[in-house]
Amino acid sequence: MATLDKRDYRERFQPVTGMLDNGRCEPMKAVVHGVLMATVAVCAAYNTAAWLKRRQRHLAINAVIYSAAVWWERCHVMHHLHDCPAAPRVTRHPNMQDAA
Repeated sequence: MATLDKRDYRERFQPVTGMLDNGRCEPMKAVVHGVLMATVAVCAAYNTAAWLKRRQRHLAINAVIYSAAVWWERCHVMHHLHDCPAAPRVTRHPNMQDAA
């Protein structure tokens, strides 16, 4: 069985490590955090609803933690969207009309 030396390891994972740099793949990073935000939002909603029905302390704690996680992930999404490059502005020719 062959083993990878450090150089082979770095070469194989170079695309992934490059993606983790600041300013690279920011839209994808925002999507990943958006998926996490949606997931913890569902967890927060479930735990809040369960707490309202059963009034168990652990459900209240979970609801607070998941609600804080929603805020935390929103901050990450906004950070990554802020770092996205600006989209180019599309200008139309004055004689063009909308197709719709």
